[in-house]
Amino acid sequence: MNYTLRELMVAAAAREIRDGDKVFVGMRLPLLGFAVAKEIHAPGAIGVFENGVIRDWPALESIFTMSDPPNIAHALACGSLNDVMYLLQTRRIDLGFIGGAEIDRFGNLNTHWVDENGKRVRLPGSGGAADIATMAKRCIIIMNHEKRRFTAKVRFITSPGFGDGGNWRERRNLIGGGPSRVITSMGIFSFDPASHEMTLSSHHPGITVEQIAIETGWPLRLADDVHETSPPTDEELAAVRKYDPQGVWTG
Repeated sequence: MNYTLRELMVAAAAREIRDGDKVFVGMRLPLLGFAVAKEIHAPGAIGVFENGVIRDWPALESIFTMSDPPNIAHALACGSLNDVMYLLQTRRIDLGFIGGAEIDRFGNLNTHWVDENGKRVRLPGSGGAADIATMAKRCIIIMNHEKRRFTAKVRFITSPGFGDGGNWRERRNLIGGGPSRVITSMGIFSFDPASHEMTLSSHHPGITVEQIAIETGWPLRLADDVHETSPPTDEELAAVRKYDPQGVWTG
């Protein structure tokens, strides 16, 4: 392969962004996905950052935090946390990217605590992820695929997906649409429209469905048309490498 799995994940994330979307971007792979989408098929997308920055084009230099100077320079707006959370509350955010330490089969995420060798380990918590998961019109989850992370039931729901399935979100009056896709280091998942359980839509090149099943902590459900994930195109790879030339996030 002439690309890394992380470059494939970035390309997959970019494909989820539609032209004109207001996107709660986040850092690392989602930020690169936003940059690729802007370059190729979504020039009208707007990037929104949790620290209050709003941009119509990615920073032209690598950034490691949302408040790095290149992300501030030439921004459309540099507001506050309250300003961008208001956009969520008024349903103006079309898409948000989030991740977690654990995920379960209904897309619930845990970033509060995990158990390691019988000892409870405290994690950073929600940040803005719970707000995005609750109020964005749709969410994309990006994370590494390991059995210890893909558990049948998360220890703590930090960012709600579809709870225990079915109409759980509706019963709790959550205004957002919930997760629509889970992009992992092994494949891409969608959600069954009725049960809202994760179903494997595609497996990345060189990775089998059987390997994914081994690294998933519940019986793996397959979409009717499960297929191999489309590799990054030359255009997508060029855009990824333009914004991550040293391979800091995708190497």
